[in-house]
Amino acid sequence: MKTLNLTYNASGAVEGARRGDVVIIVDIIDMTTSAEVAIENGALAIFGAAPTGCKAPVNLNPDRIGYIAGKTALKYKAPLIIVAEPRYGTEEERKKRIETAFMGVTRSGDVSYTIIPNIGTEIAKLIDFNGKVVLIISDTGGVAFDAAYNNGAPAVLTATVTRTPNKKGFAPALAGVERAIEAAAKFNCGITITAASANSMEDVLAAQYLSQVIVTKGFLDIQG
Repeated sequence: MKTLNLTYNASGAVEGARRGDVVIIVDIIDMTTSAEVAIENGALAIFGAAPTGCKAPVNLNPDRIGYIAGKTALKYKAPLIIVAEPRYGTEEERKKRIETAFMGVTRSGDVSYTIIPNIGTEIAKLIDFNGKVVLIISDTGGVAFDAAYNNGAPAVLTATVTRTPNKKGFAPALAGVERAIEAAAKFNCGITITAASANSMEDVLAAQYLSQVIVTKGFLDIQG
């Protein structure tokens, strides 16, 4: 049977992963909005990882995700774009935040990479995402993605309700929902939507809205 669950924080992402669900991360400011912009501009794959020094009460492994992101870039003979915080800080500050994940990137091989800030809907103004692999390292969305990925989710995806340069109104939410339903059909499993931070009302409300859209799309009526 298809199931739909709404959870919060990295612990909720782990819960969904251990249930065997496709896990959808919702971090409106800015991780999953940056991801949506990257996807609509031709990114080949999206990964998320925890920043260096993160102390979440769940199993995290940003080094492993960095390694897999690097290997994916090499597989496609594509550059890797590393999206990091702080938004308005210096590149040196961002480099410190990505140290653990970047160790994995380095282990993966000779990967061409660029580091840019995590700025959400305007991020395509910084770089061309077409044909690139993207690794987003952030405090909430990146941590939740890392947690779901490293606790066995068959797929970890992202979604947003925020308008992007190419999607307005209902379109951004619908794009994320359609990816989720497609992945759940592929793996014959349920969907867990995770608001990356229970303290961020925008994440909570967006996750609830996305859950409603999944229901209206008939996902729960499709029995496998």
